[in-house]
Amino acid sequence: QVQLVESGGGLVQAGGSLTLSCIASGSTSGINAMGWYRQAPGKQRELVAEISTSDITTYAVSVKGRFTISRDNAKNTAYLRMNSLKPEDTAVYYCKIYTWWNTYWGQGTQVTVSS
Repeated sequence: QVQLVESGGGLVQAGGSLTLSCIASGSTSGINAMGWYRQAPGKQRELVAEISTSDITTYAVSVKGRFTISRDNAKNTAYLRMNSLKPEDTAVYYCKIYTWWNTYWGQGTQVTVSS
């Protein structure tokens, strides 16, 4: 019922910044929490950040203080602002949406941080 489209990935030098966007469509009235996950080659997909309907946020220790998750409910969009990027942040970043009964994943957007 919900479709997600991520954008904003790309190449950036270490220390740079990127902002990812995730636009939801479909049954958007049922959206609860929204989040960002990432998966590097050969590694498990991991939580980056999540944000609740009341704007309570959760961050991975590795990104806390550098990344900021936000949401615009009117636009059905989640954002991930990534500052002070490091080579170890290189991964495919996936948007995740929770509805009342289901979870949905985007197809991912590549973020590559060069050293």
